[in-house]
Amino acid sequence: MPPVVHCVRHAQGVHNLCTANHVIHDPSLTDLGNEQCRLLRQSFPFHDRIELITASPLRRTIYTAFQSFEPVLEKRKDMKIVLLPDVQETSDVPCDTGSDPEVLRKEMEEKAIPVDTSLVQEGWNSKTGHYAPTNEAIKKRARAARRWLKARPEKEIIVVTHGGFLHYFTEDWEDSSQYQGTGWNNTEYRTFVFSDEKHIDDLEGNALDGDNATLVETEESRHRRGKDGPMLDRQRQKILYRLGTQGWDDQGLQLSTAEREQAKVPQGKEVDGVRV
Repeated sequence: MPPVVHCVRHAQGVHNLCTANHVIHDPSLTDLGNEQCRLLRQSFPFHDRIELITASPLRRTIYTAFQSFEPVLEKRKDMKIVLLPDVQETSDVPCDTGSDPEVLRKEMEEKAIPVDTSLVQEGWNSKTGHYAPTNEAIKKRARAARRWLKARPEKEIIVVTHGGFLHYFTEDWEDSSQYQGTGWNNTEYRTFVFSDEKHIDDLEGNALDGDNATLVETEESRHRRGKDGPMLDRQRQKILYRLGTQGWDDQGLQLSTAEREQAKVPQGKEVDGVRV
């Protein structure tokens, strides 16, 4: 049976304080971000069930995974956080661009953070080709990540990733512009299972070369965040995908730096630690 997947948005990073900070390369967490990790560590009810922790190879996601799920790592001494380049953030601005593999490995060793970097190869942070800041490339790597997870033998898995990418990964575009570029709060977690239905097209209606590995949020998870009923169906998500990506464009959140420089980017403001 495919695993249950708990998706987590990273804690507050320095870049979340204002759009001016988007020029900071691979920023780490703020003090509030560290506190958000502590609160998630205390409130997450499924530590005993988790058999695999994965994270985007950016600093803010790695530190969120390490701090928030410390009870899992303490229980399973041989466990390492598997770093998945496919779940990195969407744009090519400096704050969404990861560090070179050797720099990353050196930092994790110095801080004694147990990570598996075997999938982090040269070029993972190039923001070209497979990792390009285009809807087509992001959809493909989101699907690749879902298929990789679906094939895993573990029963419950953590994926710590980013607010923008989470909409591509879960294919849930409801409230995608609630905050700037996402509908997810920092350290919010939602629980998904893989659909029994096999979809062979993406949200733009393009044919796929096999299973889409569609995720469905559990009703318990939706209830936990104040939503009634099941996740919106795929036909509705196809409409919301178009509206969501257009909404991000309207916010000045184009995926590439060149496009952003031609648009007016709103500064936003902080509400309870979340930039809106």
